[in-house]
Amino acid sequence: MVLDRLGSSISAALKKLFGAAVVDEATVKELVRDIQRGLLQADVNVQLVLNISKRIEDRALKEELPPGISRKEHVVKVVYEEITRFLGEKPVPFKIEPGKRRVIMLVGIQGSGKTTTAAKLARFLQKRGLKPAIICVDTFRPGALAQLKQLADSINIPVYGDPESKNPIKIARRGLDNFQKRDVVLIDTSGRHKEEKNLIEEMKRLERSIKPDEVMLVIDGTIGQQAATQAKAFHDVTPIGSILVAKLDGSARGGGALSAVAAIGSPIKFIGIGEKIGDIEAFVPSRFVGRLLGMGDLESLIEKVKEAEIKIPEKKAKRMLSGKFTLTDMYEQFEAMKTMGPFKRLLQMLPGMSHNIPEEMIDMAQDRLERWRIIIQSMTPKERETPKILSSSRVRRVARGSGTSEKEVKELVQQYNMMRRMMKQLRRKKLPFLTGKKFSQGFR
Repeated sequence: MVLDRLGSSISAALKKLFGAAVVDEATVKELVRDIQRGLLQADVNVQLVLNISKRIEDRALKEELPPGISRKEHVVKVVYEEITRFLGEKPVPFKIEPGKRRVIMLVGIQGSGKTTTAAKLARFLQKRGLKPAIICVDTFRPGALAQLKQLADSINIPVYGDPESKNPIKIARRGLDNFQKRDVVLIDTSGRHKEEKNLIEEMKRLERSIKPDEVMLVIDGTIGQQAATQAKAFHDVTPIGSILVAKLDGSARGGGALSAVAAIGSPIKFIGIGEKIGDIEAFVPSRFVGRLLGMGDLESLIEKVKEAEIKIPEKKAKRMLSGKFTLTDMYEQFEAMKTMGPFKRLLQMLPGMSHNIPEEMIDMAQDRLERWRIIIQSMTPKERETPKILSSSRVRRVARGSGTSEKEVKELVQQYNMMRRMMKQLRRKKLPFLTGKKFSQGFR
């Protein structure tokens, strides 16, 4: 979970506020101290922490209450707004003009995760209906092109590179000629350090030669406050249009990286939130802070559902609502959930859920869903379609085949029966089913 420790500490501070009998100066000062502690533990710059906490304290104590909200609600609103404010307030849109190719040059130090990020960003754009391509001009690191091709092949993204050439400018130009009809071309450059003058000069020449529409700096989120120094060093050489902060999954120093970059005015456009190819998201400060404080992010959850394409054909939905819901249908829903990412991250997007459920319970739920998938795989097609035929002998066979216990097989069947009853109730209530299509009159 992204910056989970920071989110938990601030969420705990807000809970303490809601539990207070009155919200007076002492209560607000205690809240501010708790928030300061959480921000400092997340490696946020001390001066920045002092600035944020002063603004929270001043606004919480001095601002007039808006009509219709309590003092407690107002303080929560102030905390949300101030933390959002220092992360950039407004998201930086990713604009693609129809019929016009956009060239994005990715830069960063070696080890920042730039090559993996290039594939992730290409996948992100591909999911949104665009046709991306990648050019590898990293002639410095052995195996860079092979690594990029392996990642890109897994998502059907074309890659251009020349392992025989040591001239990144020529490779880039040939690649751009090769990808004339692509919507977005990402250029993966050699990793460099601000002290490596030759590589820095190469980056400058490359940028001036190919004139990309945007230079995007990839920063490792685990480096904390050093992110500001890196960003400034790169920006002094070539204008940085945006920043992607990678490796934000589980890093205690992620707050330092995000805040340091935001403090120097460079817009953060994307964040990497995991190791998988789909673990990248557009950085929207308000939504990010909402998840951080346990307020949820329903917009991101809806996007995840759309990306997973969890759509049920109208005919099949009617059949399921009539009670003809099979274990095959249940299995398909488990598979669709898997494509949306880790169960823990989905819970993080639900209001009030991200910091309230113990870690071990989330892990147990994830494990149970996975075991149920294996149990269903071990059944015959007839058993999946008609679970009531699962006799004791069949249950024993399925348990042996799936490496589980008979008790777990029976628990799955009980869960299935409960879901089947829920489907029938939905039909009686005449609730709309999210299929992307309208049902006939009887199902509206």
